[in-house]
Amino acid sequence: MSSVEQRSKALLERIAGLRAQLRRVVIGQDQLIDDLITALLAGGHVLLEGLPGLGKTLLVRTLAQGLGLPFARIQFTPDLMPSDVTGTQVLDDTDGRRSFRFQAGPLFAGLVLADEINRATPKTQSALLEAMQEHSVTVAGTTHALPTPFHVVATQNPIELEGTFPLPEAQLDRFLFRLSVQTPTAEAMVQILASTTTRPNTLEGEALTREELRELQSLVRDVLCGTHLLRFVAELVLATHPDKSRTSDRTSRFVRYGASARAGQAIVLGAKARALLAGRPAVVREDIDACLLPALGHRVLLRFEAEAERITQADLLSDWTNEAERRSR
Repeated sequence: MSSVEQRSKALLERIAGLRAQLRRVVIGQDQLIDDLITALLAGGHVLLEGLPGLGKTLLVRTLAQGLGLPFARIQFTPDLMPSDVTGTQVLDDTDGRRSFRFQAGPLFAGLVLADEINRATPKTQSALLEAMQEHSVTVAGTTHALPTPFHVVATQNPIELEGTFPLPEAQLDRFLFRLSVQTPTAEAMVQILASTTTRPNTLEGEALTREELRELQSLVRDVLCGTHLLRFVAELVLATHPDKSRTSDRTSRFVRYGASARAGQAIVLGAKARALLAGRPAVVREDIDACLLPALGHRVLLRFEAEAERITQADLLSDWTNEAERRSR
């Protein structure tokens, strides 16, 4: 075994240890933990949807600790200003000489939890969009680079609409994955009650350093993905568009806008990260399938007819998969 392979194996063992520790701290959310780690290794941002009290903040804070990343939580409200997020110029009076200096905002952490992001105004949301897209913020005409790695995990309540500002399509597209936080089972609830009403479990220090996380993110790019799988992903993304001859009748009826090319990138990168975590040198179809709904669910916009008939992106996924399989043979 080469030194590179030994190094990769050691890093993957530490990630596996982190995953096990997270499962002890955040009970009953094993799939969510795996998907969140996958998205971060792929270098992306994540949108979490779930009801309050399901452990979203605990999960993200604990993950930041395990990955050796500075953590910041921003509670988004209608009166939150862009400068509250990005930072601002403050007057500095040193030795009688006055000058302005930049005071960094909470976005300059390594892992940022944007709590209830849809409660902020579009102006504040756009400031976050620039940071997510460019990995920098602009204040008073000066651009300031954000630290690397830099990741945003945003949350929103899927059933609370009053007093909210829905995220525009351009901002939704910047999230690699949209993940749902499920209500725990009865068995998991018993474990949660037992652990949270006694001495809570805590993480046993850092599993990785920031430099090691960057190293793993670089290794993700080296994972192989066959041309036949790339073709399948391309055909599947095109199958989500209602104005194409290749789409199904249900897609033409229920879909307003299909997914962009960025959806295909998210699927492939997520599949590569998943393959790396499994110790495989190349992507398999199982990796692709696991990333389809997290990458497409927030990028395919449905018509009112779909909402009226309670049709979701998950219900249409089989149509897109079948069409992609037929055309990529």
